[in-house]
Amino acid sequence: MTSSFTLSLPDWVTSFLAGQPAVFADLNSRMKLAVTLSSLNIEHQTGGPFGAAIFDIAAGTLIAAGVNIVVPGKCSLAHAEMVAIALAQKILDTHDLGSQGTYQLVTSCEPCAMCLGAIPWSGVKSLVCGARGEDAEAIGFDEGAKPDNWIDHLHRRGIETTCDILRQQAAEVLNRYGAKGGIRY
Repeated sequence: MTSSFTLSLPDWVTSFLAGQPAVFADLNSRMKLAVTLSSLNIEHQTGGPFGAAIFDIAAGTLIAAGVNIVVPGKCSLAHAEMVAIALAQKILDTHDLGSQGTYQLVTSCEPCAMCLGAIPWSGVKSLVCGARGEDAEAIGFDEGAKPDNWIDHLHRRGIETTCDILRQQAAEVLNRYGAKGGIRY
């Protein structure tokens, strides 16, 4: 029995992020990063077709990035959103991102049921989504049971949600993964 738990991003992520701008001034540039992460994750065969990132809303700076590493990490919790949240909390040395500033989660696909449940407790104040859950389900992913009015639930908790930012580009990554026969879960 082990007494530790570690998730690591694929090696390519660090070098990719080193070439990115210091500031992501708008939602499109932030989403472009998340979609590019999802695309590179399938190109490098290091996980599923999902990417996410946590940004400081006011400064536009990247705090942490995440990619889906469920299969290689042998961990069903290792969705891109969960990885980005966990890394941001580690980097900022807190379990509650809301206690350290105002942060935004940008994800290449709207959250599944698990990630949706984690978002309010993460402390982020904004969620930005690319592809829709139906886009992921169309290629065979199981998004789980979410309330139809999930955006309203987040709004009541003070989390602003914006959907369909670069949806077509994000859905194309999903479709490419599906066409390649990538593992669905």
